[in-house]
Amino acid sequence: MKTSNVGIVLVIFGILMMAYTGIDFITKKRVVDIGPIKIDKEENNPVQWSPIVGVVLIIGGIVVVLRGRKERV
Repeated sequence: MKTSNVGIVLVIFGILMMAYTGIDFITKKRVVDIGPIKIDKEENNPVQWSPIVGVVLIIGGIVVVLRGRKERV
């Protein structure tokens, strides 16, 4: 994979991480299991990150793209 492609992917991930500062995923946990009675509990598990991480990825991606173009010339 070319370095410019890696840089473009980093920039795209950086933009997405700035737009969406977190995701939630739901897990199911069995609370009660007595014969025919089964009770499940859904737990919401948020994963948060700082938009600064997105900015760092964008800057890193730009540096990688520029370095890849410099090597070709």
